[in-house]
Amino acid sequence: MKNKKVIISVAVTFAFLIGLFIVATSVYKNEEAKDLSFKAQTQYSLFVPEYAVRKGSPDAKVIVVEFFDPECESCREMHPHIHSIMSDYEGKIQLVMRYAAFHGNSILAIQILEAARLQGKYWEALEILFQHQPEWGNHHHPRPELIWEFLPRLGIDVEEVRKHLADAKTQEIIAQDTKDGQALNVTGTPTFFVDGKKVQGYGPDPLRAAIDEALKASGN
Repeated sequence: MKNKKVIISVAVTFAFLIGLFIVATSVYKNEEAKDLSFKAQTQYSLFVPEYAVRKGSPDAKVIVVEFFDPECESCREMHPHIHSIMSDYEGKIQLVMRYAAFHGNSILAIQILEAARLQGKYWEALEILFQHQPEWGNHHHPRPELIWEFLPRLGIDVEEVRKHLADAKTQEIIAQDTKDGQALNVTGTPTFFVDGKKVQGYGPDPLRAAIDEALKASGN
């Protein structure tokens, strides 16, 4: 009788430990999925290559990827809204910039952006390109030569920019972004992806809705 009680007690204890292990494993997996989320997906590098320009917290739970063209009027219109979104979701999202060169002077503008990046002036150069886009990127009468007049206002060394226009690394970035954009069916700009999901519709509202959904899914 005594031995039976001992055996039953051991069995109950063992079953309890097994149950505890299963629960703990389940909780761990759920937490791990939350923590890794989109970053753990095998296609992550397709959206976020190491070389891409980023803004926002590196620890952000949600990744917003924008395929844009500096000569695109819609990208220019959307740009102020991006500022507001980055401010409203500060610390929660990271913005990743990718290129989609669909217009006649897009590649030149991208080359200038990447050359300005080497001087730590990427975002400033992007701002001034969008600010003066109606002048240099007018689709009926483009005057890309005007860009060289705007850059000195930012303290950018124009001669250094000119030297880096044909930089091999920039050509590789443009080629890779083009390839990835085609793989992701990017046919116009701006095109946004939130944690790997393409945002449907144009404007700040669909983008905000997609971000809210992704934050909810990540437990934020």
